[in-house]
Amino acid sequence: MSNRMNILVIEDEPGIYEFLKEGLEEEGYGVTIAPDGRQGIEKFRRSKPDLILLDWMLPEMSGIDVCKEIRRIDKETPVLFLTAKDRVKETVEGLRAGANDYVKKPFSFEELVERIKIHFRNRHEDEILTLGDISFNKSAYQVFNGNAEISLTQREFCLLEFLIRNKGRICTRDEIINKVWNIDFEYDTGVIDVFMNSLRKKLGIDKENGVIKTVRGVGYIANG
Repeated sequence: MSNRMNILVIEDEPGIYEFLKEGLEEEGYGVTIAPDGRQGIEKFRRSKPDLILLDWMLPEMSGIDVCKEIRRIDKETPVLFLTAKDRVKETVEGLRAGANDYVKKPFSFEELVERIKIHFRNRHEDEILTLGDISFNKSAYQVFNGNAEISLTQREFCLLEFLIRNKGRICTRDEIINKVWNIDFEYDTGVIDVFMNSLRKKLGIDKENGVIKTVRGVGYIANG
């Protein structure tokens, strides 16, 4: 099972959904686009996303109606409205339809990403994993080296989680690209080195003697 979180974007404006898709994929999320409410519900049924970004004003069905239908099917998946509406009456209407949060247009992409992280970590049980002096808390989306908190991208976070959960055994490049990148076809695994170098640098891990070692020609192993 992949560590990557998947987001369904139900939005009819190409400029917005293309911007969201590019930005969220750079953060390491999987993104599915639905340009209207009916397709949104259909893709929700098929893909079972981890979170939904839902526009209020949609063709075919309103965002409110889409949210109500999603809640009829599923009570747990976080739904974040993307909307220019901010009157109290409309906010209450959205919450009563089953939304978890609002992001007001025009929005800051950085703020949106932080809100997404909050909803993801609220869905998971609190669990702290360790690797030497490194502690990893998935539910709080936090990583510490000693007392210093380390800021990681979504992909780096997933890569570290995979290595820690498989501590003590060699993780091959093909396995990492499949589980962390969710790619199950032939692909240049050299991209892993780029993310690993960044991860080690942020964590202050020595390349040769640190808790994440390179197994030349094979992959990586975490020990500690």
